[in-house]
Amino acid sequence: MSEPPYYPVPVARPSAARWIAPLALVIALLAAGAAGWSLLKPEPKPETPGAVADPKAEVCGAFKIVSEAVSLRTNITPPTDLGPATAFATEAIAANARLAMAGGASYLLEKLPPNTPAELAGDVRSLADDLNTIAMSALAGVSNDTPDQSSRLRSAEATSKKIASVCKQ
Repeated sequence: MSEPPYYPVPVARPSAARWIAPLALVIALLAAGAAGWSLLKPEPKPETPGAVADPKAEVCGAFKIVSEAVSLRTNITPPTDLGPATAFATEAIAANARLAMAGGASYLLEKLPPNTPAELAGDVRSLADDLNTIAMSALAGVSNDTPDQSSRLRSAEATSKKIASVCKQ
């Protein structure tokens, strides 16, 4: 009988397939660990404005800027020689006045240090609230002649005078 032909036995060669699976497992475990850590780590505390050496000066500086902006933007009258564009100019002036009030309210609150004397801080918050409400009401089409808007305007004026008096001292 004859012997079967000789076929060499295949020799296993190192290939990429052998180390890809363990590498993928290691990467997956690292990713799972990082995801778990990010879920369990404590949230960073939000930054709060710190106390300042002279809170009154800080508040009064912000109040001065806001007062000037609101006064400048609310006391503009459009030129009369614009013809049909007068209506657009009037609306643009009113929009700038509303922007000065709304932006001023936010600016006052942003610049209010936590160590501001309580009465001054309360007045600044009250003025900011009045300015915001006046601006939003005006944007909603509420006229300055309506009782509520007129009352808010008087309140803002009185509070503004009170803050100005404190800032002069």
